[in-house]
Amino acid sequence: MAEKSDSSRGPKILVLQERGSGEKKIAGIETYAPGVFRLEVFSIDTPLPALIDDPGDYLPKKLEADLVLGFLRHPDLVAELFHRCREARIPLVASARKYPAADLVATPPI
Repeated sequence: MAEKSDSSRGPKILVLQERGSGEKKIAGIETYAPGVFRLEVFSIDTPLPALIDDPGDYLPKKLEADLVLGFLRHPDLVAELFHRCREARIPLVASARKYPAADLVATPPI
């Protein structure tokens, strides 16, 4: 499920994607900022149920990064990722997601 880049320098970015939803952004980072960031990609490629009782079963056990990019589509996973990032005080960029009380979350339209 997880892939790691070979760069050992720079800030660590953890990308969580569902069925390749972040591939274009990952390619952009690798093309336009090669070696600047340490990228770790966590992919969920299996079909998901409509309701996920325990989203923790689908996400990394521990979040270790300077920034998290969330390209998850399932609302249960998005909510769990938001809460984990907030608890760990890791900034989260979740494209096109709106969280009114999210002081650690940027939601730029891209």
